[in-house]
Order: sequence, then C-alpha cells, then structure tokens
Amino acid sequence: MPRPGRTALLAASVSLFGLAALAQDAVVEKWVDEEFQPSALSRDEQIAEMEWFRQAAEPFKGMTINVVSEVAPTHAYESQTLTKAFEEITGIKVTHDLLQEGDVIEKLQTQLQSGQNVYDAYVNDSDLIGTHFRYGWTVALDDYMAGEGADVTSPTLDLDDFMGLAFTKSPDGKLYMLPDQQFANLYWFRHDLFSREDLKARFKEKYGYDLGVPVNWSAYEDIADFFTNDVKEVDGKVIYGHMDYGKKDASLGWRYTDAWFSMAGSGDRGLPNGVPVDEWGIRMEGCHPTGSSIERGGDINGPAAVYALETSIRWLKEFAPAEAQGMTFYEYTPVPTNGSVAQQAFWYTIFLADYVKEGVAVINEDGTPKWRVAPSPHGAYWQDGMKLGYQDVGSWLLLNNTEADRRKAAWLYAQFVTSKTVDVKKSHVGLTFIRDSTVRHESFTERAPNLGGIVEFYRSPARESWTPTGVNVPDYPKLSQLWWSNISTAISGETTVQQALDNLADAQDRVMERLERANVQAVCGPRLNPKTSAEEWYARAEADGNLAPQRKLENEKPQGETIAYEDLLAAWAEGKVRP
Repeated sequence: MPRPGRTALLAASVSLFGLAALAQDAVVEKWVDEEFQPSALSRDEQIAEMEWFRQAAEPFKGMTINVVSEVAPTHAYESQTLTKAFEEITGIKVTHDLLQEGDVIEKLQTQLQSGQNVYDAYVNDSDLIGTHFRYGWTVALDDYMAGEGADVTSPTLDLDDFMGLAFTKSPDGKLYMLPDQQFANLYWFRHDLFSREDLKARFKEKYGYDLGVPVNWSAYEDIADFFTNDVKEVDGKVIYGHMDYGKKDASLGWRYTDAWFSMAGSGDRGLPNGVPVDEWGIRMEGCHPTGSSIERGGDINGPAAVYALETSIRWLKEFAPAEAQGMTFYEYTPVPTNGSVAQQAFWYTIFLADYVKEGVAVINEDGTPKWRVAPSPHGAYWQDGMKLGYQDVGSWLLLNNTEADRRKAAWLYAQFVTSKTVDVKKSHVGLTFIRDSTVRHESFTERAPNLGGIVEFYRSPARESWTPTGVNVPDYPKLSQLWWSNISTAISGETTVQQALDNLADAQDRVMERLERANVQAVCGPRLNPKTSAEEWYARAEADGNLAPQRKLENEKPQGETIAYEDLLAAWAEGKVRP
C-alpha cells in the first residue's frame, strides 16, 4: 500500500486538532449556557474566562486532586456540579469531600503535624488566620500569585471584588486565604408581628417607645419580655420573645466565640477586630498576643464580658422555650421556622435556604417571608467603632507541604469555583455571598423581596461591621475548645459567671504561655504580660484612649431604643449603616 505523504499527514493532524478544539469550545459553551447563568459577566466574557482556565490547566490534564470543605449547600454545589464542569473544561479531576467542621480541622492538623499531603487544598474558616500565619505552614497567596503561582493565577480573578479579603490578611498585610463563601449572624424578627397595629399600641403603652428593630440590648430585652409574658399567644399558638441554646456541647462555644462578647461591648474599637484587645479578650501588642485575663490587660473576664454572659443566660432562662436550655446549635436552629419565636438576637444567614422553603410556617403563601433580618442590637458597653457581630468566611487555604504541581491544580480549582463566571449562579444556590458584583446583580434585585433583607444588608456598608475571629488568636483549635467547657459551668450553675470567665481567662493564658515557652510559632508568637491588677489596666486604657478593659457601668440597662425597619432599609439604600 502506498504510504501517505507528509502533507496529507499534516492536514489530517490539523483537522483532528481543529475538531478537538471545536469539541472543547462546545464543552465550554454548554456549561456557560446551561449552568452558569445568570452571571456578572457577559456570555463572551464567561467563555473567555473559561478558555483561560482550559489553557492554564494543560500541564495538569489527567491529574486527580483532592480538596475538602465543611458541609454546606454552597459546598455541596461545588462538590456535585462544579467539579464536573471543571473536569470537562480543564481535564483535571477533583474529589471534593464534604466533612463536618471539626473533621476538616482534624484533617488539616493531621497534614500539618505529619507532613503527609492529606488534601491539596482546604476550605477553612478564616477564624484560623491568626493560627495559619504564625505557624508558617501555609502559603501567603500574595507571594504565590506573584511568584510560583503566577502562571496559574487568573487575570480575571479581581480580588477587589471580594467582600471578605480584610478578614483573610495577616498583620503583615499579606493575603493568606481566598474567600469561597461567607455568612453573617444577624438580628432576626417576625416583621408581620412587629407590623400589627394592636401589638404596636400595646408595646408603646407599656414601654413608652415604638415596637421596632432594637438598637440596643435594653430594647431587645423589653421586646422579649413583651412577647413572652404579655402577648404569650399568636393565632392560638404560644409565642416566645427569644430563642437560643445552652447544652454543654462543643457547639456552645460558637455561641460566644462568634462575637457575642463584642456585641455586648467587650474589647476595643477597630475593624475587623478590636485594637489592641479583640472580642476574645486577647490583647495584642505589635503582632504578639500578650494575655486575655484582665490582670494582663485582656478583657475576657472583665465587666463587659461578665455582663455579656450574664445577660445571655438570663434571656435563655426567662424568655426562650424551656427546652432550649438542653439544645445544641443544630437542634435550636430550625425552631423559629415553626412560627413560635418573635425574634432572635443571633441568627446565622447560612440557614437562609431553610427559612425560605415553601410550606414553612414563617413563609407567606406568595413566597415572601414573614420575617426580616437587621443589624444585631448592641450591649451597654458597646461604642461606635467596634465590631457589631460575626461573619463566617470559609476560605481556600494552600499548604507548604503540598507538591507544587498539585498545589497549582488546586489553586486553579479554587479560582474556578469563585470566578465571576460561576459565582452568581452558585450564590443563588447557597446564598453565601463573597463578591460585590454578585450581590449587586439584577437577579438578586429581583429575588431580594423573598430573602428578608439579606441582599439589602450585603449591599450596605453595615456588612463591614460583621467580622470573623481575627489575628489576635494565636491557636484557634487549642483556644476555642476552652470556651464551651468553661461557659457551660455558668449556664448549669456549677460556677458563677465571674468564676467561669476567670477560669476561661486562666485557661487561655496557660495555652499561650505554653506556646511562648515552646517557641513553636514561626512569627508573632505570644509574649505574655506579667499579671498586675485590673485597676492598673483600667487606668492605662483610659490614658491611652482605648476602651478595654472597661470599668463596670453603674447602669447596664439604659433606655431602650428602636428604629423602624423601613427607615433602616432606606438608610442602607443611601449607603448608611443606620438612619
């Protein structure tokens, strides 16, 4: 048989290459048209962004990488849908595991301590930022994007569009984590009940001011008392003015580490966290933690913290259902959907999808919610300039002990699932916003009436006052487990509130003392102050113009103050935090 000439072979190869390129184009267009709508980008811009991912991934085609995140609707969408899209477009297969938060931390610690590459990337709470940069285990993304990872860093990443970058930077100003999903804990209330003229009249007659969104804890307490003890029933069903949980369980710690003390006014002014004392009561001088007890200049057992814990325990016992005292975080979360709760000071927006489901008691027949969200009320010790609540920011983390090629492939996937091409659609699924362009997209303007104020909140400057745990905390896994075990003793009555917080302060300081002695942190490890007296630190804070630690207030229940929800929305629309 005659052999084909060189020209014929070249033509055949060019033809095959062209067919392959057309096939790849068809794959990109399929995902863009059938899945990644709506988007903040035009169709052409989406295709161009996906084409960049395809080309950048060429050296890693055929590779299988492993990543992990905690269980959440956003991550389920990534694991079940975006991994398929990424593989078809780039040729890189991703196993995206979903684990409980504690298990994610355990896997991370195993990798860090053993040196074994368990996962190629982690979606980890930014609460650990102070841990990550101090131990030197993690990749500083600023350095990585400018150096080793430059060839796999998307030109359309647009870091300025991410809302949570301030939460994932270390004291040296470098970015260590890339936000993937975030949600806040906000005030939640039954707007339909607060709008009833009969209830408004009864409240005004008793308290002398309007029933509305509580600005301070005094108003929140008055409203809780009103619904629990005066209204008692709505449409034949028992109604409570407060909901919380109090079981001795690891989840009890989140109730307080997630910024309850800053809402009360413990700590200092400063965003994203107080300076020099944060909401965990930990003082940091320079970049070194120097103590959490009031005798070392901290604030976790000072008057503001005692007030915070005493108030939460009293509200739980006086205004919430009796069974709430024996509930965990996961057990208490769905309770308000049955219509028995008038307000909550502390509601995680991660559960938004469950609260807007058709058929639940707090949804109207037309699909609009009976409830709304608003800024959390603040306690008596709180002052302007302090953070006002907690925001969870699950963020991508790369580790130094991951093989370079695997780290590059994982970084491509992290950027893919947070890209503008996919983010609007992903946010409609999980309702955990990370990009400003997403929350301002017209599709969320249309959907906003069904989401109870979440969209309006994230479009407003108020979102900047809700922040995660910050850089003052030198070892989150070690310190966070101390909270629930100590605070639970005050809830159960085993100790007084002051004793429980004294014990927590001592426990935190002992952990930081061990870290200091062992010198295990590469940079900015603890350097504890010697114990002196509370009076010395009160005087120093006053002389320095700081807040923490604050002296005990003579009046911890000032006049209640509320604002009308409609006035709040108008302020947000004008770019203000409040009227």
